[in-house]
Amino acid sequence: MEDGGRAHTGIVGWACTTLCLVSCAAAFSQGASLSACTDMMPRHLRLQLHSSNNNYVTVHTNMSFYFPGDKVPVTVRSTRDYMGFMLQARKVSNNEIAGTFIFLPPGSKLLTCFEDGDTVTHSDKSLKRNLSFIWKAPDQPIGDIKFFISIVQSYFVYWAKIESAVVAQGGQN
Repeated sequence: MEDGGRAHTGIVGWACTTLCLVSCAAAFSQGASLSACTDMMPRHLRLQLHSSNNNYVTVHTNMSFYFPGDKVPVTVRSTRDYMGFMLQARKVSNNEIAGTFIFLPPGSKLLTCFEDGDTVTHSDKSLKRNLSFIWKAPDQPIGDIKFFISIVQSYFVYWAKIESAVVAQGGQN
């Protein structure tokens, strides 16, 4: 009788642990959580952060400067598949999120961290490699910006805040 009770307890414990891990994985399969808005760090269990200098992903634009209200194409290129991401534009002067994304590729969606559409994240866990976006600069001057992306290769491996080159605001004195 005692052995049967232990086996039952073990099975129940295993089932609870499995359900917890599955529900945590499913929670992030449809995009980053709002808790990642500030530091762009995934909130998974037992993650392994990799150096942003040692990544296989680049984020860039073909523009070296922009003017208020401009639409700026942003491209994310990768030599490997990944499942999840979070993309933002930030002011160089104070690291605040800026602007809005107005064009998204399939498998992605807008996230509102501070203003509507200021962040893009994945909408499913399909494998991704090369993505194109369009970011719209605010109508008022905000200064130079950089684009940042965090990439989740798998549930346990990610790169945080991979940055683009500076995109200067044109027309500044």
